[in-house]
Amino acid sequence: MKKILVPVDFSKPSENALRIAAQLAKKNNAELHVLHVIELAESLFGGAQFNVDDEQIIFFMKLAKQRFSKFLDKDFLKDVNVIDNVESGSTTFGINESVEKNDIDLVVMGSSGSSGFEEIVIGSNTEKVVRYSKVPILVVKNEIEDFNIKNVVFASNFELENLDAYKKAKNFADSFDAKIQLLYVNLPGNQFYSTEEIREQMRKFLNKVEVPLSRENIEIYNDYTIEQGVINGARSLKADLIAMPTHGRKGLSHFFNGSIGEDVVNHSELPVMTFKI
Repeated sequence: MKKILVPVDFSKPSENALRIAAQLAKKNNAELHVLHVIELAESLFGGAQFNVDDEQIIFFMKLAKQRFSKFLDKDFLKDVNVIDNVESGSTTFGINESVEKNDIDLVVMGSSGSSGFEEIVIGSNTEKVVRYSKVPILVVKNEIEDFNIKNVVFASNFELENLDAYKKAKNFADSFDAKIQLLYVNLPGNQFYSTEEIREQMRKFLNKVEVPLSRENIEIYNDYTIEQGVINGARSLKADLIAMPTHGRKGLSHFFNGSIGEDVVNHSELPVMTFKI
């Protein structure tokens, strides 16, 4: 983890993300890339960034850079190699472009969540980035003075396609000397599986990473939806962080069909780290 990206909009949630990213940057001796995107309606610029030669855009970018200098005047950024940048256009596009251009290893984003009509119709930039990002995303909502995690919950269907996501989550947990526990959410109705079926699925998964199956490292949690089960299960396990892949296919991998990963990110008060598979 040598390059960390934090998209900011000068809000309190983005400041919370910046604080955690600074701690991670110090811990890993990493560059901290801080990005602000002046968002414009997509009808104006289509699938690419807006023409920054436009006089009005240049004016807004100058204002944003002035705000940037004040926003980055934080004690917790001392001794951190900060690289700041202002872009214009689509926030999601700008983040993805910055990830590719700068070889970013991790994106840390703040989120206030959303609900009701706003969540359904508008969604959030955080959810869009979680949906499309090829690199891990760490989403935080609350201010955390000391991001020193001790207990990570990895929520999955435990099919073999999730092995890479698990290895990345475990590496992250190991960097904090944190315990990692595996969480499977069992649903009622035609998505129900017996304990033995789930344990066998988890046993095959753990065999691939040479970790023995034990009562201490797995949890099978029953709930009405995957989203509720992940959030409630992580709370029951007293987790500091939820880690999860963001893609699923058939059978037991009903786990992440649809927008489950985005829903957990949107509604969890705990930090959530996602891995695209």
